[in-house]
Amino acid sequence: MKIITQVGELNPGARKVCVAMGMFDGVHLGHQQVIRQAIEDARQHEGIALAITFDRHPNAVVAPERNPPLIYSLPKKLRVIESLGIDTALLIRFDKAFSEISGEQFIRGLARDLGPVHSLCVGSAFTFGHRRGGNIALLKKLGQELHFIVHGLASVSLDGKVVSSTRIREAIRAGRLDAASQMLGRTYALAGRVTRGDELGRELGFPTANLDLSGLVLPPNGVYAVHASVEHRLHRAVVNIGTRPTLKNPNPRVQVEVHLLDFTGDLYEQEIEVAFVEKLREEERFPSRDALREQIGRDIEAARALF
Repeated sequence: MKIITQVGELNPGARKVCVAMGMFDGVHLGHQQVIRQAIEDARQHEGIALAITFDRHPNAVVAPERNPPLIYSLPKKLRVIESLGIDTALLIRFDKAFSEISGEQFIRGLARDLGPVHSLCVGSAFTFGHRRGGNIALLKKLGQELHFIVHGLASVSLDGKVVSSTRIREAIRAGRLDAASQMLGRTYALAGRVTRGDELGRELGFPTANLDLSGLVLPPNGVYAVHASVEHRLHRAVVNIGTRPTLKNPNPRVQVEVHLLDFTGDLYEQEIEVAFVEKLREEERFPSRDALREQIGRDIEAARALF
């Protein structure tokens, strides 16, 4: 999948462009339906399947106090979109200037700059443009004028409730990771880059990689058996999410630390994707570092028994 940041980079020539547009946080079952419609349109008309998405949640700019933690990092979101079969992703920088463009101005600009737009696929509740002034009705009106088809796809429901990014975030926070996975259509996973830590894990005999997951929604604190993917290789691993209460840090903060089983090597600055298998235990405060070391050993054996 080619990733572009300017409409003019697409250069479709005479090929028709079939667009799927949305924030696509989590790329859940509802998003997949929108994206697959664009892919099918492109297949039928020998066109280009283009996903248009944004580099951050719009609320990060227009309503920071209501900006939700994201399900996926940007690289993870783009990988999943690519896996569905999209040809090109237009990644729009959502800044203050962009937020002030009206919905009509945005669509007219796309139709002008993309060339022959055949179809535009969105969720039925999709809103866009300054103060969310754009909706399906506006798209259909502009589609008639500018000669493109609009697919406003109905929401997908699971267990009688609409699948949404909000609902998935709630499930993750509550530790209902199986429910989150069902709504995502794939095993729930976190992805982030490895940053320098205090190397306590190494001192205890269990070196860990500290993940930078700022801005992402996290499962409840605790110890989990996981599969960790590093450079397309899968490793059995244990992850700890929490504030490390045994260390009695005066300014505790939630950290995500991954120990890869039977692995030696430097992971600094690499991206690790962690897919959750099962929760092993809650976070605990131990009377000493030796007691913590012994428990980590038991956690690793419990994880091995699951794989």
